[in-house]
Amino acid sequence: MSRNFPDDNEFFIALLNGEFYKSDPKIIPESIYSDSQLLEYWAQLTLPTQDKQITPSGTLVYYLAEPVIRGKNHGVMVVVHSTALEHQEVNEAIFLIIQVMLVVLAIVSLLAWVVAGRLIVPLRLLTETARSISESDLRRRIPVKGSDEIAELTVTFNEMLERLETAFSSQRDFINDASHELRTPITIIRGHLELLSDDPEERQETIELVTDELDRMNRFVDDLLLLAKAEQPDFLNLETVDIGALTVELYAKTQALAVRDWRLEAVASCRIVADRQRLTQAIMNLAVNATQHTKEGDVIALGSALIKNRVRLWVRDTGEGIKPKDRKRIFQRFARGSNGRRSDGAGLGLAIVQAIAVAHGGTIKLFSRPKGGSTFTLVLPLEPPQEVLVNEQNSYC
Repeated sequence: MSRNFPDDNEFFIALLNGEFYKSDPKIIPESIYSDSQLLEYWAQLTLPTQDKQITPSGTLVYYLAEPVIRGKNHGVMVVVHSTALEHQEVNEAIFLIIQVMLVVLAIVSLLAWVVAGRLIVPLRLLTETARSISESDLRRRIPVKGSDEIAELTVTFNEMLERLETAFSSQRDFINDASHELRTPITIIRGHLELLSDDPEERQETIELVTDELDRMNRFVDDLLLLAKAEQPDFLNLETVDIGALTVELYAKTQALAVRDWRLEAVASCRIVADRQRLTQAIMNLAVNATQHTKEGDVIALGSALIKNRVRLWVRDTGEGIKPKDRKRIFQRFARGSNGRRSDGAGLGLAIVQAIAVAHGGTIKLFSRPKGGSTFTLVLPLEPPQEVLVNEQNSYC
């Protein structure tokens, strides 16, 4: 035994004449030392034996016993390998793994809580905003943060609010405009009908006046409906339009409006994707507006041109011009210039022209000088924006 050194978990045990004699290391595991039956079994062996045994403490041991007999002395040399330390190492490893898993689980739970909180915040804002929305207040918007699915949902929600606000605003404007402009002709009609006499001549005059007011109301309602429809996807019926042919056609039509010095200044040679009827309506409105602010002998000129991939259609006159303070206001509904000349319309003509231009993805520009005439120019793209094309396609679905 003195020449050999046991490995970890190995023990050299010497038994002499049935009793424990010596061991290396000197201290052997309690699980082996306390098992008297196992020691007695080894002490009685007379033949070399190799086997395994489970001790009362549950430890598995492997052993190799070699009996040594010298005269009356009966000894047994036993080499024992215990799995107790291995089990302890395994248990310690399992315990360490459990500790690490608990720490990782705690960290993951914390991160999940933080991430979930960040994800829930926009959803809570969506819920709060949806609850706070009413017809009278659609101006609230949710701030967009990041570029994930929640941000995309927020953008979509804000776009929906924008559409709702536009729809409700259009509805309110329509009601307010209608009530404002219809009040006067209704009052006139009622007043004359209440004073209607039996005299045939006065009766005829009253009928003519009432008919004229009803015609004006009908035109006004048609204009209001047109402005309301301008915000709908099916407002335009797009087709390929020859601008040159359209310009010549418009020039021929406008000459019947009033006695003026009508001129055709330029004709563009190009085609665009647009609504031919709406463009005709816009230019005719501009021409009518020009006749109302000019007198016989004044020049009213029409023209078209292609400049930097933009089609320009214009109506120019040499009339009284527009004062600087009125140049933005005249495109609003029911707006009229302050130059003293008043038309029979409700002040919706230029608003309709602007709505048609915007629907095509274009603009309307005004150049005017007091006493020097005005030029209204429709500036249109060769093709309307993609959103206009999408709306046009969706209107047929």
